[in-house]
Amino acid sequence: MSDRIVLDQVTKTFPVRGGAGSGARVLTAIEDLDLRVRAGELLVVVGPSGCGKSTLLDLLAGLTRPTSGQLLLDGREVSGPGLDRGIVFQQYALLPWRTAQANVEFGLEAKRVPRAQRRERAREFLALVGLEGFEDRYPHELSGGMKQRVAIARSLAYDPEVLLMDEPFAALDAQTRESLQAELLRIWRATGKTVVFITHGIEEAVFLGQRVVVLTSRPGRIKAVVEIDLPGREDARDIRSHPQFARHRHAIWELLQEEVAQGELGERTAVAHV
Repeated sequence: MSDRIVLDQVTKTFPVRGGAGSGARVLTAIEDLDLRVRAGELLVVVGPSGCGKSTLLDLLAGLTRPTSGQLLLDGREVSGPGLDRGIVFQQYALLPWRTAQANVEFGLEAKRVPRAQRRERAREFLALVGLEGFEDRYPHELSGGMKQRVAIARSLAYDPEVLLMDEPFAALDAQTRESLQAELLRIWRATGKTVVFITHGIEEAVFLGQRVVVLTSRPGRIKAVVEIDLPGREDARDIRSHPQFARHRHAIWELLQEEVAQGELGERTAVAHV
């Protein structure tokens, strides 16, 4: 299977404002990231708070550029946003004056798809995410889970190579979140898209990911890449009860606990030297 995304020694720093009399300082969000995402893979990224997960997604989306290193999509350097990548954020970012269908058509308008084709394709993807019959509803008439389904349909409708998801289910209640996790797996299998999914939830990571990338505390580096092997996961109704699921969850939990402890030690050391 070929690599769709390649990160080669990617580092991202940000200037920060120092105290009185201090010189210019930089904050290193992620450092020396080497990662390959296979075409058609569902890759999940987890890490402690502030480790650079969202910075990584911004880099993949082209919303910001690496300070050093190289980031390639299908062999081409990512130099800015593009319709080859769809993004789903935690907040739905729907246009409130547009119906569900008109929201899904938004990206298709940017690709200059003719109106009749836009309408047909929007309805097709709303049906794919389970919203057939809700095409004419406005965002305020939809539940949180339904809004996120519209956001997913909108991102898929213009046929991007990669779907980038930044904690898209974090604001939802537990039952809706689990329902949309299962829905995302179904959609991923149906479309064959390459998906990079950012989360802080270990169980969500194990449930969704073919591989789970565990980042260190800031600056974010790759601590481990865990292959998720869950026998019969496509058929199991409750894969979360499988012993292998528990083993993967515990292994990732231990990796993250080490980083949380390291981060707290670093903060205490920094305070002691102030």
